[in-house]
Amino acid sequence: MSRARFAPLAAALTMGLVALVGCGESSGDTPAAAGPLAQVKVEGGAASEPKVTIAPTPLKVTEEVKRVITEGEGTPLGASDLTAVHVQIVNGTDGKVATSTWKDNQTLGIDLSDQQMLPILTNQLKGAKPGSRLLLAAPSADVFGPQGNTGLGLKAEDPVVFVVDVIKASPSLKEAEGAAVAPKAGLPTVTMNPGKEATITMPKAAPPTTLVTQPLVTGKGAKVATGQTVRVAYTGALWGSGKVFDSNATGFTTAIGVGQVVPGWDKSIVGQTVGSRLLLVVPPADGYGAQGQGEIKGTDTMVFVVDILAAV
Repeated sequence: MSRARFAPLAAALTMGLVALVGCGESSGDTPAAAGPLAQVKVEGGAASEPKVTIAPTPLKVTEEVKRVITEGEGTPLGASDLTAVHVQIVNGTDGKVATSTWKDNQTLGIDLSDQQMLPILTNQLKGAKPGSRLLLAAPSADVFGPQGNTGLGLKAEDPVVFVVDVIKASPSLKEAEGAAVAPKAGLPTVTMNPGKEATITMPKAAPPTTLVTQPLVTGKGAKVATGQTVRVAYTGALWGSGKVFDSNATGFTTAIGVGQVVPGWDKSIVGQTVGSRLLLVVPPADGYGAQGQGEIKGTDTMVFVVDILAAV
């Protein structure tokens, strides 16, 4: 949910999205594997940006390829998991780094079920274990489309190389799970409809003028921290008319606490636990402001029901 609208997580890896999450040291490169990635050497541990050497250049790849440099431990990533990773992208033509999350020591949150994420990442990360370091490569046109990625200086004909460190993972709930909480009187009431948007019934009174964060279910998971990536299911409606203006019953993924969403979400979701269900009453000052957004007027108070399904 961006401030412009409820935009999905962008595929662009240059966006600094997610938390400052530490990672253990990588054990270093394994003996060269067969195939085109045999000519790629990766040095360094997870605490610092890896050094990639391609010899000879250019790297010649005709399809998506993967090499496991370090095998992690724990439960392999599932098709619907959230994962936090470090990523370095290298131009396989000259070996130069195009972009990297290590530069700002920020990890990238990836939703493996997100069809708008780069397929090479969602395809190849499934089955990887936390602590793994992967080396991926493909033609730039296969990764970014026939135009390549001019923002990263990658032409369509350039091979593109990814070094990916899998930091942590979070399986996703289907709905809120935890202890029910009785809401305060005078707030909208909520009826959940599994797999569909929630039914929100508005009171006849005037809306609150300050942000309201009312837990309806307290989850048993970890607390959400500023900068993490979260997956949530939500329904948004207008106070008064009760008109639903947006919803996602299966899962929407965004960075939280860093201005990627309206202030009311940042303020309310950070500090809550995974598995929680929240009723949010968001006045204009914590929503889209006096200018409004689309069908939401600058005087409208928004009401959300939000299930926190996962966080990394």
